[in-house]
Amino acid sequence: MLLAQPIASLPELLPSGRPAGQARLRFWGLDVYDATLSVAPGFRQQDFAGHGFALQLNYLRNFTGADIARRSLAEMRRVGGFSEAQAASWQAELARLLPDVRAGDRLTAVNRPGRAPVFLLNERPLGELADAHFARLFFGIWLGPQTSEPALRQALLSGTAP
Repeated sequence: MLLAQPIASLPELLPSGRPAGQARLRFWGLDVYDATLSVAPGFRQQDFAGHGFALQLNYLRNFTGADIARRSLAEMRRVGGFSEAQAASWQAELARLLPDVRAGDRLTAVNRPGRAPVFLLNERPLGELADAHFARLFFGIWLGPQTSEPALRQALLSGTAP
């Protein structure tokens, strides 16, 4: 769903956010993106979905939005279960929401407990996806214990309470 009101910047979405950790994702020896996690006061790793935070991915390679959406769903399956109907709905929403990215682009997702997560590209709002189950699984790609990249998770969460 598109945002009803424009948002000028990430600080408006996470006004009291502070840097928590960062890491580079490498896949088969290729640099993919640099990830940075900023968290709101009181953030706890064990209940990450219940706290405000922003996950920013600074892409080091070009990817299509469709490829990002497909990979996101595959990684979300590692984190938790969902139906084929949910998968189809989320795939369609992600494909609509996520743009193609080029090296140097910053894709940011902001978790807002009780509200839909917001997605931005280079600080420009793209929209939101209003589904709490989606939000927990999506952010679990990076922050959940079932992640396929435990070292990246550890680095992102290094400045947060367990």
